[in-house]
Amino acid sequence: MAKNDISYGRIQSTGDLGRLVRAHRKDKGLTLETVSGLGNLSTRFLSEFERGKETAEIGKILKTLRTLGLDIVVQPRSG
Repeated sequence: MAKNDISYGRIQSTGDLGRLVRAHRKDKGLTLETVSGLGNLSTRFLSEFERGKETAEIGKILKTLRTLGLDIVVQPRSG
């Protein structure tokens, strides 16, 4: 994914969310170590989350998103 080519929007899998978070982190020039320190999260967790680990803890996922300045919006499906 090229810089500034991040597909924000619909997430349908843990892999989708992980890829989006990784692209956002890299676009901001942040390393796993930096995010780890800012959010008090382990680099192992962050790496596994970015790779789409399906059993990643939701509380840590939300903490990661807050640390990176991202929000989750839940809404009914259209149609």
